[in-house]
Amino acid sequence: MSTFSILGGRVIDPASWLDAITDVHVINEKIVAIGTPPPNFHPDAGRHIDARGLIVCPGLVDLSVRLREPGAEHKGTILSETRAAANNGITSICCPPDTNPVIDTPAVAELLRQRALNSGMAKVYPLAALTKNLQGMQLAEMNDLKEAGCIGVSNTLQPIENTEVLRHAMEYAANFDLTLFIHPKDPWLGRSGCMHEGEVSTRLGLTGIPEQAETIAIANHLFLIEMTGVRAHFCRLSTARAVEMIATAQTRGLPVTADVCAHQLFLTDHDIVDYNAQYRVYPPLRSVRDKQQLRAGILSQTVNAICSDHQPHEVDAKRVPFAMAAFGISALDTFLSLTLRFAEEMQIALPTVLNYVTHCPASILRIDAGQLAVGKVADICIFDPERRWKLQTETMHSCGTNSPFLEQEFKGQVIHTLINGKVVFSATHLQPK
Repeated sequence: MSTFSILGGRVIDPASWLDAITDVHVINEKIVAIGTPPPNFHPDAGRHIDARGLIVCPGLVDLSVRLREPGAEHKGTILSETRAAANNGITSICCPPDTNPVIDTPAVAELLRQRALNSGMAKVYPLAALTKNLQGMQLAEMNDLKEAGCIGVSNTLQPIENTEVLRHAMEYAANFDLTLFIHPKDPWLGRSGCMHEGEVSTRLGLTGIPEQAETIAIANHLFLIEMTGVRAHFCRLSTARAVEMIATAQTRGLPVTADVCAHQLFLTDHDIVDYNAQYRVYPPLRSVRDKQQLRAGILSQTVNAICSDHQPHEVDAKRVPFAMAAFGISALDTFLSLTLRFAEEMQIALPTVLNYVTHCPASILRIDAGQLAVGKVADICIFDPERRWKLQTETMHSCGTNSPFLEQEFKGQVIHTLINGKVVFSATHLQPK
């Protein structure tokens, strides 16, 4: 039996709005008390975590992390990326199905979950492919994939051009009580584009992706959601108009939620200078107005969660012309700090902003995570909100070091991460009593 206490930290549980300087007591995997220890509580000799001056909150829940395994182990592995997540306070991650092979059979889903379990790091919750091999033609065996541990379905960035197939896919997902995770992308508009269509793309001579590539797809899906009743989550909104459309749908009572990735809250197409391929992402960095409306969407709770959209790459994937570069950012190391920076710039209370990276995404995934309460599993993030650090390639935890934020200074750093009551990362050692 493992017994210890986390002492004197500012304990924040967004799910219950607890925010107090207090202690957390853990036995084995579970939180057994907050505040006064329970009767007959005997901590292991010499073991406690001194959390004075630190924030103690639920482990972060990330809605989109590419693990690159199976199929692209030169970019990252389940072990490397779940460890990188844990080292950054992220205890639960959702993995899209666009691996190689695709997560469209129970065997692939079980392989991924078992390897993640063996890593002993961040917990992995895979999404299943909506259609076989993500080709948009034949429906995947959703019920079998659900039984294999998949918590939702998605066709990721592969649009389903046949509306009849999409309708039936939604009906099947609704029938099996699976959330549909939608990456809104028109199959034709901006198909050859590499950045946001606007004045910057014109000046740089790069083919653009218009905002309508996102909004037309959202409109199409919303009509079908109304028709089928499927529970849907819109992934990685990037435009102001998209936020307005989701807000209207929510007001009308449609069962839809949405998220935005952290870098979209700070970067715009105006940041793409010198054709720096580190800024090539999908959805593309949009206009200043779009960024402002994404921020406003979080404040209004139209946007329900913030994610990292972590996509690690080998160095050569970005050492090519902008239009040929792989899209994506290695984003685990900056996830918490960007969230805290957003809170500071927008003057949002810490419990409120932490809700968007703990309890809210856990609710979207419908998993038992993102809470710090008695009886819950002790998945805990402890961080110093004032500690400053610089993002450098040699200190990044992920295999991928592709980031437009390299050499920037950040505030807020993880000191300890606990998963199932075990310290899996510590910037310091457990202190003697």
